[in-house]
Amino acid sequence: MNRLAGKVAIVTGTSPNIGGTLARGLAKEGAAVVCTDIDPEVGKRCAASIRAEGGRAVAHAGDVTDQAHVYEVVQQTVADWGRIDILVNNAVQFNVKGLLAMSIDEFRRQTDIILSGSFLFTRSVAETMIEKGEGGSIINVLSTAAWQGQPGNVGYCTGKSGLINFTRSVAMELAEFGIRVNGFTPTATMPTDPDLLRNLAEPAAPSQYPMDFFAEMPLKRLPSPEDYVPAVVFLASDESAMMTGANITVDGGATAKYWPWTPHGKS
Repeated sequence: MNRLAGKVAIVTGTSPNIGGTLARGLAKEGAAVVCTDIDPEVGKRCAASIRAEGGRAVAHAGDVTDQAHVYEVVQQTVADWGRIDILVNNAVQFNVKGLLAMSIDEFRRQTDIILSGSFLFTRSVAETMIEKGEGGSIINVLSTAAWQGQPGNVGYCTGKSGLINFTRSVAMELAEFGIRVNGFTPTATMPTDPDLLRNLAEPAAPSQYPMDFFAEMPLKRLPSPEDYVPAVVFLASDESAMMTGANITVDGGATAKYWPWTPHGKS
């Protein structure tokens, strides 16, 4: 498959779940991929897995809220491969706390990673795309929690919902340069780690806001990270040339479901 042949992509937050799987999916379609993560080993493992399958990839470690790190990644990518065609803003921090439990410093940190990280990478990448004059595709990873009111997860919901209008605003600003900016909405995802899966099905500690992800999913199973790859490849490719400021949702029907209906749980 070569839908992204000759293109260069940066993916932020390349853990084995969503970010790493998207990075590998882009590489399988021919893109050279820069795998970034705050944990040096995470990015290295992602890049190594791509190279092991015959793809091209490098890793860069750093904090997406650090402007110097962002500038270094973007400049090094251009130095290595001459261009940037795709950016996937995926970096996130999970800190599941509600309004009454979360400190202001925690709230600021979580929203800073989601929003400021996307701002810094988008601005820096857009500048190189404008200079090159060939357009590009920027994809912001949202969440079903961006579109719905999830209790007990205030920082994540706020940050992800902010990305919705960040996507629209930046899409309008960059349209004249042929740079497309779109959102991609995943949902609660089947973890690749068996321990995480057990935690999702049977949380170790009781929650004030219990959630049965499995019973509520219309399509009977949670999406896997691999289920997200086709949508993101489509947004990254020239096949979506007339899409900007839009969103593709891959959530097994979760956000379309009428709220009282429990498809697979007890009545």
